[in-house]
Amino acid sequence: MTIKRYGAGETGAGGQPLPFARATEAAGWLYVSGQVPMEKGEIVSGGIVAESRKAIENMIAILDEAGYGLEDIVRIGVWLDDPRDFWSFNGVYAEYFGKNPPARACVQSRMMVDCRVEIDCVAYRADRA
Repeated sequence: MTIKRYGAGETGAGGQPLPFARATEAAGWLYVSGQVPMEKGEIVSGGIVAESRKAIENMIAILDEAGYGLEDIVRIGVWLDDPRDFWSFNGVYAEYFGKNPPARACVQSRMMVDCRVEIDCVAYRADRA
């Protein structure tokens, strides 16, 4: 089995090297690392709605780079800094996953950077197994 890594060895905010890949693919499975609402090394402004959209868009960009789509997502993990953001996050989430949602876990957790949300996913394509 071959393992392919996307974005390994890249740098993050402040030019520090990131000790992980943006995604890893093996036997048709794609594991996307947690994505925060960051653009060009800075967290986007605008509250939970803007941050949720950006985090999801960052995740989608990695899926696209690897040749996967929203329809290939099997599971999503969500971390919210403030549980009061749950319903606002769900509103944005439904814009992307409302008709055919994957399995999902959503928990409250303090973030490692100054943001309100982080999201990751696992996707699968049988034709790449």
